[in-house]
Amino acid sequence: MSNLHERKEKNCLNCGTTVIGKYCHSCGQENIEPEESVWDLVAHFFSDITHFEGNFFSSVKSLILRPGFLSKEYVIGKRASYLNPVRMYLFTSFVFFLIFFSYIESMNQSAVKLTYNGKTLQQIQQMSPQDYNNFTSLLNNGKPINREDFSHYIDSINKNKGLNLTIFNKGYKSREEYDSMVRIGVVKQNWATRKFAYKEIELNQKYQGNANQFINDLVEAFLHSFPQLLFVSLPFAAFLLKLLYIRQKRFYYVGHAVFTMHFYIFLFIVQFGILVISRLADVMKLSWLEFVNAAIILASLFYLYKAMRNFYQQRRGKTILKYGIFLLAYLFVILFLIIIFFFVSIFKI
Repeated sequence: MSNLHERKEKNCLNCGTTVIGKYCHSCGQENIEPEESVWDLVAHFFSDITHFEGNFFSSVKSLILRPGFLSKEYVIGKRASYLNPVRMYLFTSFVFFLIFFSYIESMNQSAVKLTYNGKTLQQIQQMSPQDYNNFTSLLNNGKPINREDFSHYIDSINKNKGLNLTIFNKGYKSREEYDSMVRIGVVKQNWATRKFAYKEIELNQKYQGNANQFINDLVEAFLHSFPQLLFVSLPFAAFLLKLLYIRQKRFYYVGHAVFTMHFYIFLFIVQFGILVISRLADVMKLSWLEFVNAAIILASLFYLYKAMRNFYQQRRGKTILKYGIFLLAYLFVILFLIIIFFFVSIFKI
């Protein structure tokens, strides 16, 4: 609620409807004087933030401690006291993946890249001249390597000459060579095989046999597609629930979608906790914390069962059966989407 004075006029400045009370019953706008000071603007901003935080944390508390409760409240119409599931999903997914990719990046930067006998490139370059010559002689059949050439030497070691993608392009080195074979009928193609053949030729030219770099870039592109993969999987998961509970006419597709969104939000929160625990385990060398993560994962599976039981209000036996069917079908959906996004990732690198 704003601290500005209420207008004496009763016409809504937003839609023109005659206002009864302080808020327009048609569009919801508060009937207050439009002139704002800087302080009013700042106060309004912090009021919105506080309102969001209050709704968010109360919604998260209900989501974690009462499986299926938020979805049930939404379906029966009790919505003002909790954060909208779409807004909650977008906010939690954004925060989680921001932290997730930062975590992956920090792990990549802190990872020790071994070259020979556990020595990193930086450690080798910092050796004394005598130690450096002795060390590099072991690598190069008794002949020392100049410091200026050592990084190039390491690159040549790391390159795996086994990378040669020839599934669709039949081993041709360029598009022109491939197209010429198509024109004379040596290679049969359609639109899809041509696209994959072109991409294979491009990757072979780009990576020059360096399989390690190719795999690293592919994994990175695939990981960055995970937010889209999960978002695409959401309507499929809701559709599976719709099929499983098709005889319960009181649940429309949107109700199943809201239930799925709330479960995804729960998973984002749980995965955030797992990342924190994994980081602590790495920094503090507490390997037993991995058992805590395993327990959290098992608890998440049980959480889904409890949420289905509380939301759909069916007997334990039916819920367990549908729970098992849902997990199996959902696994196939995820595998199917992983294959699709894997190929999409190939075309991104």
